[in-house]
Amino acid sequence: MLGVMEKQLESKDIPYGYALCFNEECQLRDTCLHYQAYQLKSADRLGGPAIYPDAWKSGQCQRYNEVRLAKKAWGFTHIYNNVPHCHRAEARQRVQNYFSRGCGPYYRYNRGENKLSPRQQKDIMDILAQYGPTDDLAFDHYETVWDFD
Repeated sequence: MLGVMEKQLESKDIPYGYALCFNEECQLRDTCLHYQAYQLKSADRLGGPAIYPDAWKSGQCQRYNEVRLAKKAWGFTHIYNNVPHCHRAEARQRVQNYFSRGCGPYYRYNRGENKLSPRQQKDIMDILAQYGPTDDLAFDHYETVWDFD
């Protein structure tokens, strides 16, 4: 299943509390991250979130999450480089507001405690595009990880 990927999924990669799927009859099990997480479950894990069989409806699983890698990012040191100085505070406020009110989440993404999904990266660049070109902008760090989102 994962032979074509450059990275092998390991039990240490699975986030705490990630829902496991035990449906061995599922047609999608070989490409579903929930089932693959179950396959790698440690013997001492005796409980936790699970995907119920009811998730399978009309030939589709409502909780299916394809096994894939994602390029996550963090760090905002240079993303404001193309924003005119007179608009930087406004642009920064709009990016902070993207996460929520307050600065906490913004700084967690800046420090790398949280990683930006590809969708979040695009959304932030769309905000910054209203202030100037974004072609040469990049986040400080990138990492290819399993996409549990």
